[in-house]
Amino acid sequence: MSQEDMLKLENQVCFALYSCAKEMTKLYQPLLKHLGLTYTQYITMLVLWEHDRLNVKELGGRLFLDSGTMTPLLKKLESNGWITRTRDNQDERSLLIELTEDGAALKDKAKDIPLQLFCRSGLSVEEALALRSRMQEVLCRIQRFQSVAEADLDG
Repeated sequence: MSQEDMLKLENQVCFALYSCAKEMTKLYQPLLKHLGLTYTQYITMLVLWEHDRLNVKELGGRLFLDSGTMTPLLKKLESNGWITRTRDNQDERSLLIELTEDGAALKDKAKDIPLQLFCRSGLSVEEALALRSRMQEVLCRIQRFQSVAEADLDG
């Protein structure tokens, strides 16, 4: 591939990932609408359903979201009655996020969403799992590369 071809939008891995992620998120919208959740709120709840009582930094780290994004997101989830935000007695700087009873109960209402998404995506469960596995592998490689590059810059 020539350098000129490498600059074409359709040849960009980043654009393929970006546009696919955007379309995948669109598939979630009608499924989440009846729960009153946005996609970002949904993935936040997924983390909390798995690991309740996390601080904002841990939660943001799991989601790859910064505190500027997390704050309004968590305020909205709290105003909907699904989480509480309280200061950590051990560290006043740390804000703990916990599910309410309603937030925990929302999990039952969301349990069919993954299967419904497979149906809407045109992917089989096996294809979706293989794709997810490959994407996780790519993410790990990128993170390892970034860690090495940051260490080189620091040292």
